[in-house]
Amino acid sequence: MDVLALYGLLVLTTLPPLIPNSALLVTTGVLASRGEVFLPLVLLTVGGSALLGDLLMYAVARRFGEPVRTWMRRNPRRRALLEWTSGRIQRYGLPFVIAVRFLPSGRIVGALASGVLRYPLRKYALGAAIAEATWATYSVGLGYVGTATTGRPLYAVGVGFGVSCAVAAAGAAIQWAARRRALRDPPEESGEGEGGETAEGGDGGRSEGRGEGRGGRASATASARLSVGGPTVQTWGYYAE
Repeated sequence: MDVLALYGLLVLTTLPPLIPNSALLVTTGVLASRGEVFLPLVLLTVGGSALLGDLLMYAVARRFGEPVRTWMRRNPRRRALLEWTSGRIQRYGLPFVIAVRFLPSGRIVGALASGVLRYPLRKYALGAAIAEATWATYSVGLGYVGTATTGRPLYAVGVGFGVSCAVAAAGAAIQWAARRRALRDPPEESGEGEGGETAEGGDGGRSEGRGEGRGGRASATASARLSVGGPTVQTWGYYAE
């Protein structure tokens, strides 16, 4: 395959979030270990195109938050996943923005939830950049290190693809267990929590509060709870930069 065509294929399969390309990335790592492609450029292409795709999804969700949220809520599974992700972004912030990338559907739902919540762009871009750089290094590195170690490209591709599937399965198990726990345990009600039941400086009526966030940022929180299978799952909150 022509080298330029390979880079183009990497972009086309990495920029959109719905095209599985683990085998291609491992194979590219094999080619890099044999000197047929330049490893740093491969990592830059893969990580950069993935980051661009994340930022585009974030921008769309931030600009069209209500239609995106309505679309996600039409399907019970999508609704539960978006609620679960949104609550953890509100609770854990940047670390979860990074970690969610490695969960099944995490790249999509993480970007959409961050956009709908109006999570600060700089923080989201930083988290997405760290996540995509890590993902690109690990995905391509499986093929590169496997071939360099064993000297058998086909063996390296098989092992790399198997490891990718194992990581995805582990992420799915963790996500499933966490969602089951969230559905089983009702959320804590708090006067100054994410649900915005009361707020400092508010009028004590409908839940709209304003307070000082970290670093002097203002944050506004509006409650819109959804019931999924019985108990309330999470609360929608909105960040204001």
